[in-house]
Amino acid sequence: MHAGLLAQVQEAKGRVLVTTFASNAARLQTIGRVAHEAGRRVCIAGRSLERILRVAQATGYLKDFPPPIGFDEAMRLPRNEVLIIATGGQGEPRAALGRIAGGTHELKLTEGDTVIFSSRIIPGNEIAIGRIMNQLSDLGIRVVTEKQAHVHVSGHPGRPELIQMYKWVRPQIVVPVHGEARHLAEHARLALSHGVPEAIVQRNGDVIRLAPGEPKKVDEVRAGRLVLDGDVILPADGATVNERRKIGYGGLIAVSVPVGQNGELAGDPLIRPFGVPVEEDRDDFIADATDAARRAYSGGVDEEKVRESVRLAVRRCATLWTGKKPVVEVMLLQVA
Repeated sequence: MHAGLLAQVQEAKGRVLVTTFASNAARLQTIGRVAHEAGRRVCIAGRSLERILRVAQATGYLKDFPPPIGFDEAMRLPRNEVLIIATGGQGEPRAALGRIAGGTHELKLTEGDTVIFSSRIIPGNEIAIGRIMNQLSDLGIRVVTEKQAHVHVSGHPGRPELIQMYKWVRPQIVVPVHGEARHLAEHARLALSHGVPEAIVQRNGDVIRLAPGEPKKVDEVRAGRLVLDGDVILPADGATVNERRKIGYGGLIAVSVPVGQNGELAGDPLIRPFGVPVEEDRDDFIADATDAARRAYSGGVDEEKVRESVRLAVRRCATLWTGKKPVVEVMLLQVA
């Protein structure tokens, strides 16, 4: 990675910005060396980067890291003498790179400058990263990723590195915390097979007691992202937010079914679509959905089955018309 990154920086004619994870102190060390060898001054953009650098140096690391310069000096120096290290390589809009690309940061990049993404795209961030890359390209900035040059190596240890770490540290208990369930389980098996006496696999929200006695789960706490919806705080993956997502994608159809005293249909069902993409065909769609609801209705003792039959019929009708599956709410109205 060092050689590939150095070659890209030496080739660049204007300013160079390298984006990376702030927590990867080893990569900061590499980028600092590259800046020194390329004859460029280092500017740090991002609070997390500043914090990691400060803590690392206070604990004995990154002692030979080049002294960073401020934003004003970085903009005054000749463009080919500046290397910026910035946060935001995963497309975070409020991170330094996103603000620089949007023109709302004190640091400015112009045509002929270079941005190097020294990180891989985390699945799920493709759209956000692509948006920033397009903004940079619109400014005439050259974008370099691991696909164009050797500017990234994994910051995650492989099995040999983990085994060596366990030989050095010789822990009594291992609690894997990074990765999906299969990664945690495999990490625990690896530790147990190389001399670690105890390993426990946990999930987000599990409360683990490490001592006294054997390590084990003793409780659970609420975990996960929260959203502020008006004055109410809700779980980001809860029923309310999931319903909002479904309605936002496919719309909502309210169906009111008039029911007589003997359970017979007492009139035509009333269909009210909200956000369903039928536009000029709205009246025809309502007529078709009304007919579908009427045919699906069959009076019975089990009201839930009646509702479900009507709901599915109206949703199938909407899917045929729009290709979407809107949320359908059915109300049975008793008519005297």
